[in-house]
Amino acid sequence: MLTKFETKSNRVKGLSFHPKRPWILASLHSGVIQLWDYRMGTLIDRFDEHDGPVRGVHFHKSQPLFVSGGDDYKIKVWNYKMHRCLFTLLGHLDYIRTVQFHHEYPWIVSASDDQTIRIWNWQSRTCISVLTGHNHYVMCASFHPKEDLVVSASLDQTVRVWDIGSLKKKTVSPADDILRLSQMNTDLFGGVDAVVKYVLEGHDRGVNWASFHPNLPLIVSGADDRQVKLWRMNDTKAWEVDTLRGHMNNVSCVMFHAKQDIIVSNSEDKSIRVWDVTKRTGIQTFRREHDRFWILSSHPEMNLLAAGHDSGMIVFKLERERPAFAVSGSSLFYVKDRFLRYYEFSTQRDTQVIPIRRPGSTTLNQSPRTLSYSPTENAVLISSDLDGGSYELYLIPKDSISRGDSLQDAKRGIGGSAVFIARNRFAVLDKMNNQVLIKNMANEAGKKIPLPFAADAIFYAGSNNLLCRVEDKVVIFDLQQKIIVGELQTPFIKYVVWSNDMESVALLGKHAIIIANKKLVHQCTLHETIRVKSGGWDDNGVFIYTTLNHIKYCLPNGDSGIIRTLDVPIYITKVSGNTIFCLDRDGKNRAIVIDATEYIFKLSLLKKRYDHVMSMIRNSQLCGQAMIAYLQQKGFPEVALHFVKDERTRFNLALESGNIQIAVASATAIDEKDYWYRLGVEALRQGNAGIVEYAYQKTKNFERLSFLYLITGNMEKLSKMLKIAEVKNDVMGQFHNALYLGNVKERIKILENVGHLPLAYITASVHGLHDVAERLSAELGENVPTLPQGKVPTLLMPPTPIVCGGDWPLLRVTRGIFEGGLDNVGRGAADEEDEAVDGDWGEELDMVDVDGLQNGDVTAGLEDEEMGEGHEEEEGWDLEDLELPPEADTPRASVNASSFVAPTTGMPVSQIWTQRSSLAAEHAAAGNFDTAMRLLKRQLGFKNFALLKPMFLDLHTGSHSYLPVFSSAPVISLAVERGWNVSATPNVRGPPALVFNFSQLEEKLKAGYKATTNGKLADALKIFLSILHTIPLIVVDSRREVDEVKELIIIVKEYVLGLQIELKRREMKDDPKREQELAAYFTHCNLQTPHLRLALNSALTVCYKAGNIATAANFARRLLETNPTNESLAKKARQVLQAAERNMTDKSQLNYDFRNPFVICGATYVPIYRGQRDVSCPYCSSRFVATQEGQLCTVCDLAVVGADASGLLCSPSQVR
Repeated sequence: MLTKFETKSNRVKGLSFHPKRPWILASLHSGVIQLWDYRMGTLIDRFDEHDGPVRGVHFHKSQPLFVSGGDDYKIKVWNYKMHRCLFTLLGHLDYIRTVQFHHEYPWIVSASDDQTIRIWNWQSRTCISVLTGHNHYVMCASFHPKEDLVVSASLDQTVRVWDIGSLKKKTVSPADDILRLSQMNTDLFGGVDAVVKYVLEGHDRGVNWASFHPNLPLIVSGADDRQVKLWRMNDTKAWEVDTLRGHMNNVSCVMFHAKQDIIVSNSEDKSIRVWDVTKRTGIQTFRREHDRFWILSSHPEMNLLAAGHDSGMIVFKLERERPAFAVSGSSLFYVKDRFLRYYEFSTQRDTQVIPIRRPGSTTLNQSPRTLSYSPTENAVLISSDLDGGSYELYLIPKDSISRGDSLQDAKRGIGGSAVFIARNRFAVLDKMNNQVLIKNMANEAGKKIPLPFAADAIFYAGSNNLLCRVEDKVVIFDLQQKIIVGELQTPFIKYVVWSNDMESVALLGKHAIIIANKKLVHQCTLHETIRVKSGGWDDNGVFIYTTLNHIKYCLPNGDSGIIRTLDVPIYITKVSGNTIFCLDRDGKNRAIVIDATEYIFKLSLLKKRYDHVMSMIRNSQLCGQAMIAYLQQKGFPEVALHFVKDERTRFNLALESGNIQIAVASATAIDEKDYWYRLGVEALRQGNAGIVEYAYQKTKNFERLSFLYLITGNMEKLSKMLKIAEVKNDVMGQFHNALYLGNVKERIKILENVGHLPLAYITASVHGLHDVAERLSAELGENVPTLPQGKVPTLLMPPTPIVCGGDWPLLRVTRGIFEGGLDNVGRGAADEEDEAVDGDWGEELDMVDVDGLQNGDVTAGLEDEEMGEGHEEEEGWDLEDLELPPEADTPRASVNASSFVAPTTGMPVSQIWTQRSSLAAEHAAAGNFDTAMRLLKRQLGFKNFALLKPMFLDLHTGSHSYLPVFSSAPVISLAVERGWNVSATPNVRGPPALVFNFSQLEEKLKAGYKATTNGKLADALKIFLSILHTIPLIVVDSRREVDEVKELIIIVKEYVLGLQIELKRREMKDDPKREQELAAYFTHCNLQTPHLRLALNSALTVCYKAGNIATAANFARRLLETNPTNESLAKKARQVLQAAERNMTDKSQLNYDFRNPFVICGATYVPIYRGQRDVSCPYCSSRFVATQEGQLCTVCDLAVVGADASGLLCSPSQVR
């Protein structure tokens, strides 16, 4: 059984497949009717109007209707498009068991526990016949698929066949009067519409189900006596043919299979059984653990069955329908109906080659699964699931491709799958022993090659290579060298399709397609919601594949799309040009012609073959929203522009591709404020001042216009703006423009006109216009404002722009392939007229007004009607002396701007630095602190970055220099590169210059030594720690220097640990025992000899004073071994040794054994003797007791003790 779909729900009592769509209705014991899409696995709708269980449900063959019958005695007819019940048929007096539409007439047959069968006309909504005769519940009733018969089964232990011929005659309106008269008599005197034709008795218990054979005069029934009975009938009688025994409980439903000679039955014994009609034996049984089966339904057209049980339903197939086939060059070998057949793609000739053995086994699903062909030997390997996996080897006689009737004895063998791997060798998978057997054409095993993994299937992967399917991956295995060539993690793979050149492979799973190269390097993965069925490579390297209902394509970059829809599933055998050759489920060869334009276009874009793209745009009808969206998404808005006629879309695409010229044309056609505004923003970004100006004029955006003139230094137009504001009576606009112009008199005049006399007076006084100030003070009288004392006024003037007027210059780069070639495609005559207009509009362009008039003046103001009227009444403005200039055309983008597109921005230096480097210092210098921290965590186990923050900032600022340009421009940051010189290649970036280097650390080390010698231990500790904190952020060049850096870490670590111990000892005056121990441990740090002498002298003194003479003597001996140059030290040591000879004792027992080698824990300062478990710091390698694991290292204060780290990276030479 091949389960296609499963649901979990209440008990399912009724099922019905839709004849055309992939839908199934399930009626539940809870009263709900569910409509499922079994292909997608989704619930489409639910209908919930019945009160109580719904036992019967059925789709109409052609109308959007279905009928249901339930325990509420109601039959409901529903329209699934309108999602509602159309009407209810009432008449039955008890539970309704089954309902069914007639395939031709507007009839419904229903069976009920009221012991009757009713036939209803669903168009007139009336009951047209009641069939009585059963004397117990009628469990089911159904129409014959072709004849005028009804079969019913009842708990009265009988099956009845009813003749409804007279009902049919009555429905068809009679043509002649005599017939009509006789019919009226029949109606009046109670003639019978349906008569019992046969009563089939033979079951010992109540019969639950009976159904007709679709073509033959056979009936099958199932009953509570656990038997399935087969009946035959002719015109006069019906008789029992055979009984099929095997079910262990009541048989609930039974039916003939539409396509095969089998009976399918299910039962309350929780099983579905399949029986052979001809042999009348059980073929197969499918069981569920806990669920009794209640209902079966078969698809009217396809090879699908459904069964309802206690907790849901399953949709399943009994056998695979995929024909086994193999393609060889221009021909195809495939298996159909016990024959091997041969098909030639070029001539489309189909011939029978040889008959192949029909499996003698009685179980299902033994048809061939795979087929492998060897062209040189003309041999075919056919694998099937027979006997747990077996194969047959057939040698095709040279002459039999035309005849194909001689049966030959095949060479057989057991094995998971068999494939040819060479001219005359094939491989067979032995799953039991996990090995591959190599066999020759005589079916004799040669080599046995064990596999280093557990494979469950093998596929061809080139000569002597196998592609093996392992649990969650696929592996290519070389049989000669016995090595794995490549492997790839995948979902469960069912089929493998190699491209013609064997360079690419498509791995097909149930819902996924993985494309990889011949070494199994992953290229892309596609996921499908509907099951993937087959695939083939076309000549361009595009993978064409089919799902249950589509033919689709997949480009090398993973983009996919639909080529066309399918009515029935097909299996692609070959793709050649625009033709797809395929096999359907009936084993028929078909050639489907497809339109490949879309995917060839996308492929050309992908491969940058723009000449193809150009010709396709010109010659084909490629269009549609999907294609435009695709081009936009892939960064080709300029190409999309040439498909589009809609001005709004053209405008958006033009803005996206920076094509101002087309954007202006579209904005003019649309002429909406929002579009002009967006055009202005884009033109401003490109520095195209003329278009910006025009766009602002179209939107009457006077404030922005004034500002534009200010920053472009166009004082002449600014003064015109001042006049316009005057005409519009816009006081703020006037004031702003006067301010932008630096026109003090105008500002005073404006303030005076609006009555702000104090402000006017102050402005005049500050700017030294004393005559005006005096006049205003006279007007103000006593209200003259006072000016602040002791302040020196400064003149407020707008700065002079550096670049005046004109568009920004754009770089000259090569013209894009699509620019010139496509300029004239899909554009109207309007554009051609435009060509005539002189494109050079810079300084000469006067301001264009909203009506297309030049604005040398006030016209904009006159445009507002109400304002114009107001002025006529007031007569306040004298406008007579203004001359109106001639009309100007819409400006076009300057020629330079359209011919050359600006280059794309380059990659920032910081990004180049980080891309090339794995060194934390270089990431910090680039400003990528987070990646620097991640690198340090991975390489050295760092956790405490607070100490490194100032160094990160120093690195970043130190690797950049900053140039102030001029006041209105931002500061330019320049990357400072390491090792740069004048002869360096200009476009090749070197690594960043770093503020820390190794020589600085050597200087610091000397300073640390000096501080230690002078006894300034706290200062020395600070110096050594700063070295330890800087080392991760230095970069050296050679491997020798890397070793020196690592050596430096060890030296500094010893000093940091030693100094920490010594400083701790000095705090321990009140604990003499611990003081002695710490003094002793200090002498075991790896120090320079002068410092070791000082440490030994200190330890000797502390121990001698505390009375530990023997321990002190050990220190004295070690001190003398260093040959001290200071005589007083040597003398002191000799005296201690003499004293010890007299009294070799220790007053107190110390945790210190100098005979047993040890290291000192950096956190607890206790010895860790050889053999004891310890953990270390991944950076400074200090050792710690095991309990410190996961804590911050107390020596370097940076890394986590025991962290997993890859090690210090401080040179590019380590990475190579």
